[in-house]
Amino acid sequence: MASENLTRDEARSRASFLSTDSYDIRLDLTTGPETFLTETTIRFSSTTAQETFVDLIAKAVQEIELNGELLADPASRFDGARVRLPALAEGENVLRILAEGNYMNTGEGLHRFVDPVDDEVYLYSQFEVSDARRMFACFEQPDLKATFQLTVTAPAHWRVISNAPTPAPSAAENGTAAETATWSFDPTERISTYLVALIAGNYQGGTGEITTRDGRTVPMGVFARASLAEHVDAQNVIDVTKAGIDFYEEAFDQDFPFRKYDQVFVPEYNMGAMENPGAITYVESYVFRSEVSDAVRERRDLTILHELAHMWFGDLVTMRWWDDLWLNESFAEYASTLASAEVTRWTDSWTTFALSEKGWAYQQDQLPSTHPIVADMVDFEAVETNFDGITYAKGASVLRQLVAYVGRDEFFAGVRAYFAKHAWSNTELTDLLVELEATSGRDLSTWSQLWLQTAGVNTLRPLIERAEDGTVTSFAIQQTAPQEHRTLRPHRLQVGGFSLEGGTLARTSSVEIDVDGDLTEVPDLVGKRADLWLVNDGDLAYAKVRLDDDSLAVAMDHLRDLDDALARTLLWSSAWDMVRDGELPSRRYQQLVLANITGEDSSSVVRTLLQQLETVAGPYAAPDQRIGRTLDAASAVWELAQVADAGSDAQLQFVESFARLARSDEHRGTLEGLLGGSVTLPGRTIDTDLRWKLVISLAVLGGIDVAGIDEQLASDDTQSGRKSALTAKAALPTEVSKAKAWRRTMEKDTLANESITAVILGFRRVVDETLIAPYRQRYFAAISAVWAERSTEIANRLVSGYFPSSYGGQGVLDDADAWLADAEEAPFGLRRIIIEGRDTVARQEKVRTADVS
Repeated sequence: MASENLTRDEARSRASFLSTDSYDIRLDLTTGPETFLTETTIRFSSTTAQETFVDLIAKAVQEIELNGELLADPASRFDGARVRLPALAEGENVLRILAEGNYMNTGEGLHRFVDPVDDEVYLYSQFEVSDARRMFACFEQPDLKATFQLTVTAPAHWRVISNAPTPAPSAAENGTAAETATWSFDPTERISTYLVALIAGNYQGGTGEITTRDGRTVPMGVFARASLAEHVDAQNVIDVTKAGIDFYEEAFDQDFPFRKYDQVFVPEYNMGAMENPGAITYVESYVFRSEVSDAVRERRDLTILHELAHMWFGDLVTMRWWDDLWLNESFAEYASTLASAEVTRWTDSWTTFALSEKGWAYQQDQLPSTHPIVADMVDFEAVETNFDGITYAKGASVLRQLVAYVGRDEFFAGVRAYFAKHAWSNTELTDLLVELEATSGRDLSTWSQLWLQTAGVNTLRPLIERAEDGTVTSFAIQQTAPQEHRTLRPHRLQVGGFSLEGGTLARTSSVEIDVDGDLTEVPDLVGKRADLWLVNDGDLAYAKVRLDDDSLAVAMDHLRDLDDALARTLLWSSAWDMVRDGELPSRRYQQLVLANITGEDSSSVVRTLLQQLETVAGPYAAPDQRIGRTLDAASAVWELAQVADAGSDAQLQFVESFARLARSDEHRGTLEGLLGGSVTLPGRTIDTDLRWKLVISLAVLGGIDVAGIDEQLASDDTQSGRKSALTAKAALPTEVSKAKAWRRTMEKDTLANESITAVILGFRRVVDETLIAPYRQRYFAAISAVWAERSTEIANRLVSGYFPSSYGGQGVLDDADAWLADAEEAPFGLRRIIIEGRDTVARQEKVRTADVS
């Protein structure tokens, strides 16, 4: 068997003589539950008569026809990942391959799911980075664009969706029974293979339309499984999409590029969403069958706008190779946050971005595995490894810095020129920078080198001298870089001064400056007075920020008194950085959260603070304080839930956090009361999803058994209910439950992707870490085989999910070091998970030491 990997050099070589025109793809989805028939005809040109290969991962190849000639012994030309072709004709070529494809249950390729509610079958495709070859034979690289015409035979009652508008079905071409039909789609626009989409099954929902800037009527659909269709909020999705299209058409000066826009929530999905042109797929958790926090609703709307931005940046104009993957994702992340702040109800989106997205970026950028934003994507394996916080969140943060650096008007003028010049083609980073230099008048070569081609995050610290009355006599900003990444960078930012007035901490001074080098003087602040000085006020720069001692003291005592939500968030971020760097005891941060969280009205900020509270009370707490700190946090959050406004967003988040933190017999009694109805909260109904969260937490505490979990499942025997039951059973505090969880996931290969994650989540939920400690050695002994034998997605879920990092300890560090020393030849993707897990444990040890001291 050949490797499924494809190198950048191979792709460049193939593109040097080959260009693709069109694909005709015929799929028969009625042949059984495990395989389907796939027949692909590719029309392409070659400048030479050399041999080459086409990409395909399938069960078997039945026919290969090149330029009208059937090739003998087709099986001998197929190694499981590539079909070897003889010498091509110079000029036009036609290749036809008939194969038997495999359905997947890993969220890769063409995924097949059976709904336990009604036994309906649902299919969807997920091809990024390199899984189009699991559904049809293709030249699997983004710079060989073509048109794609799909013909699909499937059960007649299904809805069949692809990139082109859905046609009326006709009698099945294969002559089967009347309950099957055939859909013959028109050709797509010129797109890359990874963007082709197929979604098929009894999907139901709502429809709408929008009139684009050029007067076209674009139909829209919003769909989910039939058993979930009643919970699909189609109108909200369409409204957000309409607002986004209007915003992007104006910002990009480019009309919406496609003929229709369907958005489908699909089961067992591996990520948030995928930007298939005109056929977006979303994770099914974005269909809300129970009440969710506004933080989750904001995230869904942001995801809608993120995928919509890709219709221009990624689909209309596509990267030549995956080196510029970051630009696709970072641009969509930046543009969607901007759109969210300006055309939706989430006007504080930049506050969410500052604490959530940038927090992710800062964390990723301080791992040993950090890399430049422009990563060296030498092959598919490198690409799959680098879908991370650098690709998305740091890149978006740096784009925001670039906008501040060149000016917003100049930035979007450059973007408009870029789209106008490169529509329907492939580009590289330099193509965008050329346009931005032309519109801004700035040379971006140095900026690009410093920001995009080096790794690591800088720290900015104010150096302030004051007179006795508090007046600033000297103000400078010191920039430092970590030892392993010594680059100092230019930052366009604001410095804000805040003063206490009538119990409110309000901005009284502000200056915008360029910071560069190791020390930047700020003469405009000399003679000013403020109680708190904040570097990077407005959050334009990507950098860790520290406060001077006087400002830190004011922040600790008056955080909730600060009247600017974004500035408050930056103080939260700075304090959290200090905890992670061992500069602020984690117990102090726990006190800070509990004293100030009720002063936050952003649901997303509350969500992040509660997650951080659970961290500082658990793995970041000194070992001898952990039990007490977790008990205190749980009790405090339960008190907050009881006094929160009836039925409020905050009340819901406090209850959910309490359930995760619960540890004592008293807490167990409260959970039982909430579940049984003897304990109530004003305005709060224990709906289906909240009920499962309580059940899982009770399982952790031994407050329910397998029979009790099965009883709960009987009242919610849905896909979501089954996953929750898997988590609850794996969370039971017994050796038997942990052994069964391990065996079902690590030793057997029968569960689908999301079910595997559900089991892992339960396995890791323990009060007494010694219950799962024996699996540490088994983990390091098993992971090499898991990586070799499972698909990329499943291997990643297992190896990262089971890494023994919950409370870490020196034993984990020793085991990780020993494995890394013995497995120097292991694939980088596998080694990276261990390196990152080890660093997480080492940081926990550092934070705990600071907590003790």
